[in-house]
Amino acid sequence: MPFENLEFARVDHHRAIRQGFPEVVFGQGKTPDQIKQITKAILDTSGKVVVTRAEPAAYDSVLEWVPDAKYDAMARVITAISEPDENPVSGLTVVCAGTSDLPVAMEAVLTAEVMGCKVNKIFDVGVAGIHRLFDKLGEIQNSKAIVAVAGMEGALPSVIGGLVNCPIIAVPTSIGYGASLGGVAALLAMLNSCAPGITVVNIDNGFGAGYSAANIVPATTKK
Repeated sequence: MPFENLEFARVDHHRAIRQGFPEVVFGQGKTPDQIKQITKAILDTSGKVVVTRAEPAAYDSVLEWVPDAKYDAMARVITAISEPDENPVSGLTVVCAGTSDLPVAMEAVLTAEVMGCKVNKIFDVGVAGIHRLFDKLGEIQNSKAIVAVAGMEGALPSVIGGLVNCPIIAVPTSIGYGASLGGVAALLAMLNSCAPGITVVNIDNGFGAGYSAANIVPATTKK
């Protein structure tokens, strides 16, 4: 079971063998130098790497060893690919309710893209102006899997669930006023949805949603 001992971290190179995609680095709490070393180790072995919750200082450090790395400041995600996928799998749509939900939505988008998906992005279509959602209904209904991101009362995934026939991964965000309880209200609403086919990830977990959706889309495409 291969892993690489960096003293402060044991990089799981077996992850790519076991799950089909290399270990993803959670950047929060790690120093820029630690992130740099882990990123280089994963990229050298697997050819792809994703770092979530990364600050600009970490990206600057990674660039010293991985000059082709990219950084999305809004999503706080570092990505690097040795050989980009020339035939990405289509069918994944990431939808978010409001502009404030974009950091979480983009974390899902970037994760899925590195995993080989072509992502259709539909943003700012929350239920407060539901006509905006209906304007994109054709695209949404043609999806093989959907990531639906929403804060406040978290209604968007349930609404979409009544309109489509594909799996939905719901992502509650911590966006909202006091009674939203940092995303708990949206989380509970999504868990209690009466629309079938909805799976819920943790609050602000765009990475988890993008990762799961990227595994679903190839399976549905083969049908």
